[in-house]
Amino acid sequence: MKTYSDYIQEIEERKSQGLHPKPIDGAELLSEIIAQIKDIDNENREDSLKFFIYNVVPGTTPAANLKAKFLKEIVLGQSVVVEITPAFALELLSHMKGGTSIAVLLDLALGDDIAIAKDAAEVLKTQVFLYEADTDRLAAAFKNGNEIAADILESYAKAEFFTKLPEIAEEIKVVTFIAGEGDISTDLLSPGNQAHSRSDRELHGKCMITPQAQDEIKALQTQHPDKSVMLIAEKGTMGVGSSRMSGVNNVALWTGKQASPYVPFVNFAPIVAGTNGISPIFLTTVDVTGGIGLDLKNWVKKLDENGNPIRNESGDPILEEAYSVATGTVLTINIKEKKLYNGDKELIDISKAFTPQKMEFIKAGGSYAIVFGKKLQTFAAKTLGIEAPLVYAPSKEISHEGQGLTAVEKIFNKNAVGTTPGKVLHAGSDVRVEVNIVGSQDTTGLMTAQELESMAATIISPIVDGAYQSGCHTASVWDKKAQTNIPKLMKFMNDFGLITARDPKGVYHAMTDVIHKVLNDITVDEWSIIIGGDSHTRMSKGVAFGADSGTVALALATGEASMPIPESVKVTFKGEMKPYMDFRDVVHATQSQMLKQFGGENVFQGKIIEVHLGTLTADQAFTFTDWTAEMKAKASICISEDDTLIESLEISKSRIQIMIDKGMDNHIHVLKGLVAIADKRIAEIKSGEKPALTPDANAKYYAEVVVDLDQITEPMIADPDVNNADVSKRYTHDTIRPLSFYGGVKTVDLGFIGSCMVHKGDMKILAQMLKNIEEQNGKVEFKAPLVVAPPTYNIVDELKAEGDWAVLQKYSGFEFDDNNPKGEARTEYEKMLYLERPGCNLCMGNQEKASKGDTVMATSTRLFQGRVVEDKEGKKGESLLSSTPVVVLSTVLGRTPTLDEYIAAVKGINLTKFAPPHKLLAK
Repeated sequence: MKTYSDYIQEIEERKSQGLHPKPIDGAELLSEIIAQIKDIDNENREDSLKFFIYNVVPGTTPAANLKAKFLKEIVLGQSVVVEITPAFALELLSHMKGGTSIAVLLDLALGDDIAIAKDAAEVLKTQVFLYEADTDRLAAAFKNGNEIAADILESYAKAEFFTKLPEIAEEIKVVTFIAGEGDISTDLLSPGNQAHSRSDRELHGKCMITPQAQDEIKALQTQHPDKSVMLIAEKGTMGVGSSRMSGVNNVALWTGKQASPYVPFVNFAPIVAGTNGISPIFLTTVDVTGGIGLDLKNWVKKLDENGNPIRNESGDPILEEAYSVATGTVLTINIKEKKLYNGDKELIDISKAFTPQKMEFIKAGGSYAIVFGKKLQTFAAKTLGIEAPLVYAPSKEISHEGQGLTAVEKIFNKNAVGTTPGKVLHAGSDVRVEVNIVGSQDTTGLMTAQELESMAATIISPIVDGAYQSGCHTASVWDKKAQTNIPKLMKFMNDFGLITARDPKGVYHAMTDVIHKVLNDITVDEWSIIIGGDSHTRMSKGVAFGADSGTVALALATGEASMPIPESVKVTFKGEMKPYMDFRDVVHATQSQMLKQFGGENVFQGKIIEVHLGTLTADQAFTFTDWTAEMKAKASICISEDDTLIESLEISKSRIQIMIDKGMDNHIHVLKGLVAIADKRIAEIKSGEKPALTPDANAKYYAEVVVDLDQITEPMIADPDVNNADVSKRYTHDTIRPLSFYGGVKTVDLGFIGSCMVHKGDMKILAQMLKNIEEQNGKVEFKAPLVVAPPTYNIVDELKAEGDWAVLQKYSGFEFDDNNPKGEARTEYEKMLYLERPGCNLCMGNQEKASKGDTVMATSTRLFQGRVVEDKEGKKGESLLSSTPVVVLSTVLGRTPTLDEYIAAVKGINLTKFAPPHKLLAK
């Protein structure tokens, strides 16, 4: 019984950390526990019973499979356990929510013992996580005249698994807790540097916000036992940056309700809020758990007598408090009236949080149950030969006669499922869509695997064209945590049907390419919908949505996603780019000019940015679409000219072929299929049968932004503004400053070139700058460390073939070695060039980090506090974001360059150029 004794030892170790026993997912341990339960005289029997009843992970885990089979023995009387009656065994099966438990319930319901069959059928009527193997059995039994099967199908057709759930309370009392002032990133709720523990929910919960905040939440719960604690982003948006199911799980763990008494550390129904609402992808994650997200609007612009905003010295609107939500304030969410109250005083209308669809999520305890329930109802009605009664809120279909379609509206109309035939849908419609490409990343992948197990999925949906499991977020350091977690993840996903960065069999070389870059390459049709487990899942082909691990799991299992069609903001360009500017400066200037054009209002927030780049290939255009996550947009679409799109698709084909040549294709030949899709799309464009996607000329937009390239006269830097007196203005990505602001005197302690924001051209710019500096100065000497992490191995290989990698090697003091990867994160840096392994590196913040208190100049995307660099006593860490040439020059000088120094340094270098499209990209 060594496995059991090891488990007991682990329990003792966890006690010292204030943790309960870890939930059981392995068959070997549960097998020992069952043996001890059967042994009446065993000294461990009482504890074993508790572990079996209360501490087994449900779904399709090996432990869940074993538990379900043992419960079947008890129901049938083949095993007798005094403490677990047949009725209790059925109740336990009802909480296992899919997988073998459904197979067991079907065995019992379709068996010969009528009494048992009827009892099992009553349990089955409450279940929704059925797959084809399960529904095929039911259909076959019904056709053979089985009355129990008919009874179950009739219940499913009426959707009694939903209609018989308790109704939502008309009022919910909440007590407020200010989690932070300003935008709250998911890093605060689930820090990237604790990613290794996300699948251990109780342990990971210890990292939410701070221990002090956790104590305050507990104190509020003690003082207000009849109320829910509502976490608030005061003067900010809740959940920016990433979708992070782990962040929502943590909030639910501390403030939500337990989903089942027999399933440990799985809570639901968290309540979160923000002065500026909830980040769109975070709100989707809240929906997964049946939670509530409120847009408080408790700080409003102060107006003068003419109704115009009053501004401060910096030109920002002055805000005044409309009502207080200070920690400890008791409020009432009136769901019937869809309003927020303080006592009898009405504060704000909150109807957007309680649409018919969201009300269903809340009632069902999460969106998964609704997705599977609708599918199950449709199946049952079809099998019975009847029309499914209207139970769920009908899909919201908005259509405006004579109005054209934006690019995203066109894509949604093409991919919509279950909508009124022939009806053209516009923004605001709520639809189910087929998903073409899915991406799972490695620090949330273990949770995605857990979600797949919990919804009893065993194989990828045949609807999905391609799916990829990355290894980029754990690329930098192959430590014990990564060695434990990542191979297990890769095997699960490879077996499930994904292309995986690492081969569980060890045949092909491990690839740690940045997930967004790989998804950008395997997206071979600009009409695609992409779902990825990271907020930067924003392709320059198709429309991509960053999503939580659960939504990724749902897309993998069903090939579908549900969401409203978002409104779009159209971005076009005029003027001419200065020869010494880089396209990254255009990206930053877009945000800056947009804020100026709209008086400080971010019109991108929650919208699709339809950017008319036209002339940039997908590699280069990705710099813009990637940054739209920092613009707080829901997603982005790149409108390309025909020839540019063909060039992008050819690049994708070549890179997919390299993956095939490496042996990465799987048994269903996903990669080969993607090449065929690309060939078909290229042929359609060349023949004129189906040109590159463009919006209609009479499409309607939420706003239109025109970026004037003539105004961009010097490099632009996104500054975290760490010392702004207004805390809510820090770390927002909205402070965009020209290089001259720093006067050539701001110290730079470390430079970073890497992450998803750079492409092959950036690496070539770096190589050329180093050659130029040596030619001008006789040598290259770094006054600050420069860390370089190419985004993909393909790029490294291409640089080697073209001679640029040799240049980088010449000036580097460290080069990654896949045969001997680093086992520990670097904490100190010498003043030299580091050539790091392809992957996220510093941008992720979960492995490598700058020294505390450093000022970092980076090509990265993240300004969040503590992400790239943490504070130290007396000095705040700050990460300024800029173009590759600015980063290079800053590390050579050890400070920000002047504009003259910059122009001299980039002379003759082929920077990432951009010119507006040759023609209007609309028809």
